[in-house]
Amino acid sequence: MTKILVATDKPFAKVAVDGIRTVIEDAGFSFALLEKYTEKAQLLAAVSDAHGLIVRSDIVDSEVIGAAKNLKIVVRAGAGYDNIDLAAATAANVCVMNTPGQNSNAVAELVFGLLVYAERNFFNGTSGSELKNKRLGIHAYGNVGRNVARIARGFGMEVYAYDPFLKAEDMEKEGVKPVNSAEELYQTCNLVSLHIPATAETKNSINYQLLKNLPKGGILVNTARKEVINEAQMIQFLSERADCKYVTDIMPANHAQMQDKFADRYFATPKKMGAQTAEANINAGIAAAQQIVDFIKHANQRFRVN
Repeated sequence: MTKILVATDKPFAKVAVDGIRTVIEDAGFSFALLEKYTEKAQLLAAVSDAHGLIVRSDIVDSEVIGAAKNLKIVVRAGAGYDNIDLAAATAANVCVMNTPGQNSNAVAELVFGLLVYAERNFFNGTSGSELKNKRLGIHAYGNVGRNVARIARGFGMEVYAYDPFLKAEDMEKEGVKPVNSAEELYQTCNLVSLHIPATAETKNSINYQLLKNLPKGGILVNTARKEVINEAQMIQFLSERADCKYVTDIMPANHAQMQDKFADRYFATPKKMGAQTAEANINAGIAAAQQIVDFIKHANQRFRVN
């Protein structure tokens, strides 16, 4: 029988697991669950006879793929998939998918939680500022970016976006003002929300040269990926620009140093919280199960990323 394994060090909510199980078993497949595992050996053993694999932030490297001789598909329940070795998967003829859009509203809402927290000086009792009439720049206008724009309009903000892969007229139709470069976005906007993926081109791309374009009182909020930030140059930037703040949902490697030097202008969540809502948890998990069933039964590769 076709076996589908859900392997999550950080488990789905029970209601999500129940929904995943229902989708898989209704398709006539066998459901297996590995939660809160503490050693990689446990994952290697569990995946050895699996035909499909659903993960969250779990690492699926060449060793895991090599141990799964029957594996046909891996689905990352979420948007990012840099925890999966795409080259190893492709070499083993394993399809890799993500579940774009399922976590988007959850991440977008967190953006505004972080922005309000930063604008109100981390609730330290001093007078802060409001989001209304501020210029918000969205760096990459994908599923999360669109939700950020929707919420920003409710705050009464001016919304700008930079995305070289989209047509300007498509952004304009949604009430967003497109700009021609990342530099222009950072020069124009008081606040910038970062949504670029971690790729060879984007890693360390948020650097001093780009950040220095931020206007006085600028805030950068990062709910994307740790690797896109040049952390050494972020320290350089914040050291020179005492008027600017950085808030992130991905704790940097130099967190202790950042906290020590910029305690009143820097904040990082203890762990990544963007998709940590009950709704996103359920949506992404069930979407992953549906995509696996559709791939195995109908060869649908719509969300393939390798």
